[in-house]
Amino acid sequence: MATIFLTGFPGFLGARLLPRVLGRNAKSTAVCLIQTKFAVAARQRVAELTAETPELAGRIRLIEGDITQPDLGLEGAEARELVEETTEIFHLAAVYDLSVKRDLAMRVNVDGTVQVLDFAQRCPRLARLHYVSTCYVSGRYAGIFAESDLDKGQRFNNFYEETKFLAEVEVQERMAAGLPATIYRPAIVVGDSRTGETQKYDGPYYAMRWVLKQPFLAVLPVVGKPTRTRVNLVPQDFVIDAIDFLSGRPESAGKVYQLADPAPLTVDELLDEVALATRRRLIRLPLPVFAAKAAIDWVPFVERVMQIPSSTIDYFIHPTHYTCTHTQADLADSGIAVPPLPSYLRRLVDFMREHPEIGSEAMV
Repeated sequence: MATIFLTGFPGFLGARLLPRVLGRNAKSTAVCLIQTKFAVAARQRVAELTAETPELAGRIRLIEGDITQPDLGLEGAEARELVEETTEIFHLAAVYDLSVKRDLAMRVNVDGTVQVLDFAQRCPRLARLHYVSTCYVSGRYAGIFAESDLDKGQRFNNFYEETKFLAEVEVQERMAAGLPATIYRPAIVVGDSRTGETQKYDGPYYAMRWVLKQPFLAVLPVVGKPTRTRVNLVPQDFVIDAIDFLSGRPESAGKVYQLADPAPLTVDELLDEVALATRRRLIRLPLPVFAAKAAIDWVPFVERVMQIPSSTIDYFIHPTHYTCTHTQADLADSGIAVPPLPSYLRRLVDFMREHPEIGSEAMV
């Protein structure tokens, strides 16, 4: 019997990916490592999944643990049993927060990944480890960043980027030593392209939320060179579809996939689309980067009113272009591709209008 071990449940990507993976083999089961504080939410999500797909009943087991601890915080017998049973690992757990403090990011993103790698190397039946990284291991690298690239001497915008880079270094070192693994690097992930659904509003949502707060004429500060800088956005369903398909292919072993838009919009083009989707006329207010960040960080009430953290600004002056050669080649016959942002942006905006209760907090 195949046992799939998954971290990052009940997060949006993990909860959506799990039924797909279990659907490949009717005899497979899943063990989801969860934090105690998310136990109620995790049990509720399992109930929802089994209601949607009755074939999953009895095939998802939740165990409480901690990826930052030896043996993932599990008791000896439980840990040994899981080591013997596990045939595939999906490691999605991480702190997805641009403003995260370094000690927390190091503990979860780096130390947690090392503990999962140690666990993986003890599993005698392991066929593959699937690790979800991010395109932004590139940091502020100026130029083309390929799937074969990692350490380019880059500097980082924040501790999220730095620690995801350090974590991927650990994964690639184990891969080079023989660990069967595949790495997936999503770009900036937004809501579902078909429904608009998302778990939190961050990244480009900050700007869209600010625009929606204003009347027909909406003022939006603009930094950098908006006609040249590109913002790489991909919808959640593309990321889930791509990981689902690629993780089930034997030829994906040992590869790195950048799940990015091969033709992202410029900032200027993106703002034109935001104006259409929000039914606003945008008045662009050019500002130097340092002035925009200083206003948010130091001028009273600016961040409280606009609700745009200064860390977001870096992604509107981002100098990196991501190639996705492996991704496009291996998805070529699958029918899976990044939909153009204008085709679904209004759905993201409509979902925001209908669900103002959703926040921007990361699951930590």
